[in-house]
Amino acid sequence: MGCCSLDCFVYFTLSIALAFMAVSTTLPSPPDSNITKPNKPITHHHPLSLNASKALRQFNFKAIATLLHISPEIFLPSSSSPNTTLFAIDDSSLFNTSSLPPLFLKQLLQYHTLPLRLPMKDLLEKPQGTCLPTFLRHQSVQISTVEKESRTVEVNRVLISHPDMFLGDSLVIHGVLGPFSPLQPHMDITHSSLCQSDSNKTIIEEEETIPVKIDWTRIIQLLSSNGFVPFAIGLHSVLNRIVTDQQKNMTGVTILATPSLVSLSSASPLLYEVMRRHILVQRLTNKDFASMPNKALVKTLDPYQDLIITRRSVVNSSQSLMISGVEIVAPDMFSSSNFVIHGISHTLEIPRA
Repeated sequence: MGCCSLDCFVYFTLSIALAFMAVSTTLPSPPDSNITKPNKPITHHHPLSLNASKALRQFNFKAIATLLHISPEIFLPSSSSPNTTLFAIDDSSLFNTSSLPPLFLKQLLQYHTLPLRLPMKDLLEKPQGTCLPTFLRHQSVQISTVEKESRTVEVNRVLISHPDMFLGDSLVIHGVLGPFSPLQPHMDITHSSLCQSDSNKTIIEEEETIPVKIDWTRIIQLLSSNGFVPFAIGLHSVLNRIVTDQQKNMTGVTILATPSLVSLSSASPLLYEVMRRHILVQRLTNKDFASMPNKALVKTLDPYQDLIITRRSVVNSSQSLMISGVEIVAPDMFSSSNFVIHGISHTLEIPRA
């Protein structure tokens, strides 16, 4: 008999996504990387995940139930932080997630999972505007509405439609009407965070005391899983040199990803120079570029090779941004607290001496 139900479809597509997550995270980390090893996965027969998954299915939250069953380690933390509150996204919102990059899907789920045990009675006692930490690093969600009389709570302006679907000693699950962040991988999740200013303040304070280590492994994974395979391979090939030469005072980087590296292989002596020219020494979003004056210079990892920002008029009197004569065709594809990736039309040329 064919597997035609939504439950089977979700199980199949999300299993593929999670399998890809597992494969992508095997990419070796560079020396001095700040990537921490994941916790030892919980087996699929973990009794807590099985019981919670059954409860979710009773309320027709089949997509999250499936994920909790086949990959509970996404939601259930290590023994050092035993408590969890999960805000389960409804099936209609997750139905098309098979088209999303697996890493973005994983981050989205972490953004809906808190390292706290918060049943509905506790949420109703929280002051409106309270920010709560999530499993996604540096990101919080906000209790945006609290109405005790109607027992209504909204998080990031999304209604908790099914409170206390599962109440365990260390795990609480609430159903919500939709995601706390748009299902658009090119958008930084912080764009939808009502606690953004508090989050940024925390990051700034950390940057003043702790040297920033760029998450190069995640950058390569995002590039590889979204069609920039030659560029990802090239970056991985020279990553040790880039990490060694990385400026100590950098607070972020901007990656200018090209769909191909013409005539360059991983063994090419020019590859390192080309890759350095495609990496800026600060995090610059498309909005940052647009606010710069025409012909502004931006610094790359090569201290002797700045790039120039210009504008080109296109149809409807609008303008497209150019960087050293190459168009930025996919601005802000991916963004985090210390990096942003833009897609450009073709490889930046190395000036001849």
